[in-house]
Amino acid sequence: MSRTTSADPTRRSRRVHPAFWVAAVAGLALFSAAGFRAAPGALMVPLQQDFAWSTSVISLAVSVNLLLYGLVSPFAAALMERFGIRRVVATALALVALGAGGSVVMTASWQLVIFWGILIGAGTGSMALVLASTIADRWFVRRRGLVMGVLTAGSAAGQLVLLPPVAALAENVGWRPASLVIAAVALAAVPLVVLVIRDYPADRGTVPYGADPATYQAPARATGGALQRALGGLAYAVRQRAFWALALAFAICGATTNGLIGIHFIPSAHDHGMPAPTAAGLLAAVGVFDIVGTIASGWLTDRFDPRKLLVAYYAFRGVGLLVLPSLLSDSIHPSIVVFVVIYGLDWVATVPPTERLCRDIFGDRGTIVFGWVFAAHQIGAALAAFGAGLIRDSFGTYAYAWWGGAALCGIAAVLSVAVRVRRRVPREAYAPVSRAAPGESAPSAG
Repeated sequence: MSRTTSADPTRRSRRVHPAFWVAAVAGLALFSAAGFRAAPGALMVPLQQDFAWSTSVISLAVSVNLLLYGLVSPFAAALMERFGIRRVVATALALVALGAGGSVVMTASWQLVIFWGILIGAGTGSMALVLASTIADRWFVRRRGLVMGVLTAGSAAGQLVLLPPVAALAENVGWRPASLVIAAVALAAVPLVVLVIRDYPADRGTVPYGADPATYQAPARATGGALQRALGGLAYAVRQRAFWALALAFAICGATTNGLIGIHFIPSAHDHGMPAPTAAGLLAAVGVFDIVGTIASGWLTDRFDPRKLLVAYYAFRGVGLLVLPSLLSDSIHPSIVVFVVIYGLDWVATVPPTERLCRDIFGDRGTIVFGWVFAAHQIGAALAAFGAGLIRDSFGTYAYAWWGGAALCGIAAVLSVAVRVRRRVPREAYAPVSRAAPGESAPSAG
């Protein structure tokens, strides 16, 4: 009787659907993960001053962080299917706390690779955008694109809120207290995850938001090993040309956001005489406009061809990188503010259309395939983070790194056009999936 009441549309309309509470806490986890992952960019200068490590040495640890952030992602998606979202996210937050807290006792650069590279990289990778994709797919039938955009924007909010205080703490008090703050925030998020997040709507006695309780049939729960599911998804995807186009374009996306701007914008601005906290504030402002841009991108993805959106996003980003070397100076001026606005709106606006294309093309394998596409994103970010450090050490300037990123954006735009969706996906992509067969998720619901 209680299950029937909880599924009654009239009763559900009078309270907040549990999907929104689950999405809110998942957004908090993504918020935290983004702040933890972005923190090395704010700590590069203090670490150089404290240990006299070169930019390339610190960039190596950051590259490991970025690489694991991506490579863990498809396995995290499979682990969430096998063991549950709550267990995976709580464990990931504990890894982040261990990495950030443990780094305060390090004395050598290889320890930076362990704490910031491996532990924080693996922890934040387990809460990467596959978490957003999993929540959107399991808990929502309507407005999946918008929810994906909002959850992705949570990543920007993490950078927005955590990066400036981390930079200020590192500048005025020291990088060790900044690391301890990160550890404390990670631990504080664990109780909320345990109390609120559930794996499926049925665990709350309800159905996904927007589903018809009378006809909705829940997909079969995952069985089998997470490793087998993750590698099986990859084996299927690599035989599709669309996967390679999406993966290469998303690798360029990672290179030109997390790899270049996310890690090297602050030290590059510092090269031009700008104080690190001021540069961190500009990078945080990118996060402000990213929230707007990503939510808008999710809304647009529900209504327009995602391939056309991707072409526009990469084109605007390329222009921004092309002109960036001429905009940096020792102070904030109108032209750098314009760059921050445009780059912010574009920062991860690519995520909702890329995730939708994965679901449109790969159906019920879409989440795990998106995990592998996201892994390519982080491989690109890692290569760019390390490469930009080498360029800075070799030429004494970041200009060549910015111009190279602009050229890559042109390639990504071409790759986005090359993606082919084999079947026509209706505009009502978020209509109820009542016609899905038992144990199946409707592949067109994206």
